Amino acid sequence: MTSFWTLEVGWPDATVSLLTGYLLGSIPFGLILSFAFGEGDVRKIGSHSIGATNVLRTGNYAAAGLTLLFDALKGVAAVLLVRHFFGDDAALFAALGAFLGHLFPLWLGFKGGKGIAVSLGILLAINWPVALIAFASWGAVLAVFRISSLSALVAAVLTPIYMVLFHRIHEAELAVLLAVLVFIAHRENIRRLLNGTEPKVGGSKSAATS
Repeated sequence: MTSFWTLEVGWPDATVSLLTGYLLGSIPFGLILSFAFGEGDVRKIGSHSIGATNVLRTGNYAAAGLTLLFDALKGVAAVLLVRHFFGDDAALFAALGAFLGHLFPLWLGFKGGKGIAVSLGILLAINWPVALIAFASWGAVLAVFRISSLSALVAAVLTPIYMVLFHRIHEAELAVLLAVLVFIAHRENIRRLLNGTEPKVGGSKSAATS
């Protein structure tokens, strides 16, 4: 047996769940859609991420919206698929795998997105009320400060707290780990936030690509 904090899942189930989540999470929808809409390689602009925020910097709202949708669905699919075959505990391994796959896809040299959309999908599949509250927190911070990365970081910090308030302790432990990974993925954004140079949503193109 292996322990995921206080969870107990057999190694075979945990390994299959983690790998299933990783494979689903590593599908680079942002890259695929940017090419499909004729915008080229999204990794060559802005933050070089394959996430929806960077796809939006192409100016193609349809591509960005679909990237957001399909990245979220990766998280939903990973959790629901593994839950169906292996149960709720194993589904948390799939959730972690999907998040890691999105951030560190093997086929793209382990350089993927920053995990916000896929984490929303994971939360929707695990506990949709928490997902909605976390999304509302993200939206509120974005409305006030108009900084996407700050919104993501605040929502990541608050999500484990929301899980505890809903008495979902195992999920709160997972949310803590995902929050740590979100901060790692946003390390350049954090530097710019501290320097006061992080671009705002709707800012100039030059700022957005800094």
